[in-house]
Amino acid sequence: MIRERTRARFVGRRAQVSLFTENLTKDPASAEDPADFLFHVRGVGGVGKSTLLRQWQEVARKAGAVTAVVDESDVHGVPQALAELARQLAEQAGPLKEFDKAAEQYRKEQEAAVAESLLPEGADAAGAEASMSSRVVTQAALGAASLIPGVGAATSMASPDAAAQGLDRLRAGIRGQGSRGRRDRGADASGLGRAFVGELDRLCGKHAWVVLFFDTWEQTGRFLDAWLLDLLQDEFGPLSANVIVVLAGRDELAERPWAPLRPHVTDVPLEVFTQTETRTLLAARGVTEPDVVDAVLHLSLGLPLLVELLALAQPESAEEVGAEADVADAAVERFVQWIGDPAERDAVLACALAPRLNEDVFTAAVPEEARGLWGWLCGQPFVSGHGDFKQYHAVVRASMVRQRRAFSPQRWGEAHLQLAEAHGAWRAAIQEDLPVSKRWGDARWLRHRLDEMYHRLCARPSVALTTALAVAVGAADEDMAVLRQWTDAFQQAARDAADPDLLAWAETLRTAVSGQDPAVDFLSAVLSHDALSAKNRSLAHTYRGKHLMFAERNEEALAELDRALAVDPDNLLGRVPRAEAHRRLRHFDEAVADYTAVIDSGSGMPYVLVLRGSVHREAGWYQDAIDDYTAALEFEPTHASALFFRGLAHQRTGRLAEAVQDLTTAFGLKPTAFHFQAQRGDVHRQAGRYDEAISDLTAALSHDSERVWHRAVRGVTYRQAGDFTKAREDLSRVADRRVSDHNFPFELTMLDTVESGLESCRPHWVELLAPDAPQPLEARFRDVFRALILEPSSDLATVTEAFLSGSPNQAAITNLLLYLTELFAVDGALADRARLCHDLLATRSAPVAD
Repeated sequence: MIRERTRARFVGRRAQVSLFTENLTKDPASAEDPADFLFHVRGVGGVGKSTLLRQWQEVARKAGAVTAVVDESDVHGVPQALAELARQLAEQAGPLKEFDKAAEQYRKEQEAAVAESLLPEGADAAGAEASMSSRVVTQAALGAASLIPGVGAATSMASPDAAAQGLDRLRAGIRGQGSRGRRDRGADASGLGRAFVGELDRLCGKHAWVVLFFDTWEQTGRFLDAWLLDLLQDEFGPLSANVIVVLAGRDELAERPWAPLRPHVTDVPLEVFTQTETRTLLAARGVTEPDVVDAVLHLSLGLPLLVELLALAQPESAEEVGAEADVADAAVERFVQWIGDPAERDAVLACALAPRLNEDVFTAAVPEEARGLWGWLCGQPFVSGHGDFKQYHAVVRASMVRQRRAFSPQRWGEAHLQLAEAHGAWRAAIQEDLPVSKRWGDARWLRHRLDEMYHRLCARPSVALTTALAVAVGAADEDMAVLRQWTDAFQQAARDAADPDLLAWAETLRTAVSGQDPAVDFLSAVLSHDALSAKNRSLAHTYRGKHLMFAERNEEALAELDRALAVDPDNLLGRVPRAEAHRRLRHFDEAVADYTAVIDSGSGMPYVLVLRGSVHREAGWYQDAIDDYTAALEFEPTHASALFFRGLAHQRTGRLAEAVQDLTTAFGLKPTAFHFQAQRGDVHRQAGRYDEAISDLTAALSHDSERVWHRAVRGVTYRQAGDFTKAREDLSRVADRRVSDHNFPFELTMLDTVESGLESCRPHWVELLAPDAPQPLEARFRDVFRALILEPSSDLATVTEAFLSGSPNQAAITNLLLYLTELFAVDGALADRARLCHDLLATRSAPVAD
């Protein structure tokens, strides 16, 4: 029955079906007449775009293609769309393992990127700490927020491996983002795109075609337009010739961005049915009475969906068809009236209230006597969908919603509340086994939360508004995909309820999320609602402050977080980011005070201890840092991050044996955290154990050869061990990366000097030691080397005292002593001055232990 109806609905679209069918017979690699790869189906609502796509999908599969289709129900961002496309392709062709790996890596990077702005800044002269410590602070920051009782934290504790994988790339990539479509907080989805293209290439080797359908492009294009342009222009790798992309939407493609691909677009405009096509369809459905046919022609205006609805009812006279002014409402009303079975009629109307349907929602919506009609409903021409959900055609649903709201306001509210209660119960069941921190990231929980909110807003707009905006506060702390889904659900409720206040709010919030700072502007709008509770108002200020920190607007972030705690001094979640804002602004005492308040509450252990320890360490209060890490380890003796950080603090105070011990234990607990091993290699280097250092650094690089810091430290180690050839290989490779965060030009110039002498390198030193150099050394190191190399008349005792007056940590002193030792091998006065400076430094310095 359903297949027969499907064929009937395609009366009048034979030319378009033939166009696509013929294209599938062509050779995509032909130089003379290759197959077209990009189709754009366009036309007004109800003209049959989605129906044509379903027919094309059937044709493609018969031709040996694997296919996938997404529409507005699947798409609130590129990752979600790719996941749905991959799911459908995998159902037909088997697992897409490489994409699955990339998706998991993206998830981990997304978790890590949430805390990217919490990473400590700065490094020692060799850049020795920045990359290593960033991964573990990320872990601790995430954990501290998620373990504060009663707080709906944005993220859960990232795994050490997640934090260890790729934050260097994120640091370089996220901060430089400015390209289209990448204003979302979080990880770069380009890796997903490359993995997806790789899977498409693999599928194209096994199947005749891979066809990707993007329906309701007027909605999905908001999120996918830039990404699809990149895909089609091989930004993620060459796209196989037998990949076909089909778009379907109401509007023409945007002129400027699509201009490069315009010659390759096969435009398929769908017009309304001609009278001949309408008569043919009606005849195929048994409607042949001339007066009835004329009435349908007049009322439907040739829109295939409305022709189909009117034909389904088998009207026997023109009077039964009618001629109301509102075409869609009239056609839908006639269709409903002509459903003879009351249970079927009740089911159709009841399910119109649900934005999306599955059998559970259907059962909750319909009367008991209609619960066996799910299959019948799915066979109706206005019901479509893929995967787990079905949905009414937008034109039909909008009409039924208007009729139900107008004809029976009381039943309208009761029915929506019934569905809200059902979604609330399903949500509660899911969250029983779901940590608070993972709820927003769970697709099932989020779907029920948003549908519950939608139905409550439709039932009682004024009552539900404040609760909905409280939900919005939580959504705004998530990624943009979640915030978009919340905004879309709110806008749909406002349209369907036709409530003036909701409509005004919907427009305000839509404008906010369309701006340059969507989350910040969105939360500003929510905060304008006077009825928001103090707790939710404080959380809104908290999340707004966090977003300002992500944008590196630290002064503004601090002011916003101050507001959060002024409204609710018990908001512990606000203290964690405020402590970080203070740390960024080098307000170390204030940062410690905020972390101490959380610690004193007994919350967030042991992670907040690790965070406070990191503030102590950055401030140079190393013994306090060690005490915090030790206290954290009393809570959790196998806490690898605390061990790692304590090892760093020991290294900074010159306790190299203790540093090796902590780093070795940490690495034993997390044997895949190769940055622990690399850091241990640096400690061995400082201790003069070059073989052990090179062994550790080489092992770490064997697992990720692109780690810039690992390679730079190994290059320095080779140089200090006297193996200049291998040192140059490593340091040149680092220099080729043009990384500006570390002092790599200094390390290369040191190599040139100890290998070739000072004179040939003097111009490089002049450039490197200039006060306005583009990559200046730390000031205290620069002054020492300026005195040694460029100002030979300088008093080295004074220079040494000036260096020590800055209270350098022992690791910095050790590094300087090692550099000076290297200069002993240089002929002439430089070696003598280096020895003198070394002796002065060695006799006048002592390990710093605060």
